[in-house]
Amino acid sequence: MRVPFRHYLALTTVSTFFLILLGVYTGKIGAGLACEARWPLCDGWMGLFPANWPSFVEWFHRLVAMIVGFMIIGAALLAWRQNKGKLILYPLIVAALLLPFQIMFGATTVLAFSAEASMIHQTAAQLIFGALVIGTTVAYLDARSEGGLTS
Repeated sequence: MRVPFRHYLALTTVSTFFLILLGVYTGKIGAGLACEARWPLCDGWMGLFPANWPSFVEWFHRLVAMIVGFMIIGAALLAWRQNKGKLILYPLIVAALLLPFQIMFGATTVLAFSAEASMIHQTAAQLIFGALVIGTTVAYLDARSEGGLTS
């Protein structure tokens, strides 16, 4: 069964929202600091397996971030390949282009924690989420105008 693009995009947007919540929790408990300024590794056996709850939360945040990052890139590629239009494609391109900065500042919050790096990391997350909300909204509005949704 083929999943409609708008549903995939909605799942990506919701996943991004939950990733942001997980990131807030990760920062709140200081999980990045549990990695002792090592990135992409952390503490635990060979730097790969979490040794305690904070390092597990940090690893889990990284895993979810990787999956969601691939979902965002996939959404942008699908929008481009399926000619979804500028109002959908451009916000998704913005989200995909912000990902490397998000990753870089996420690593910075572990390697050399500063309030500024954390703020930029959160700001990039909010910009990515906002871009996804715009793309998702337009995708659903387009489907409604084409008769793809019932009233």
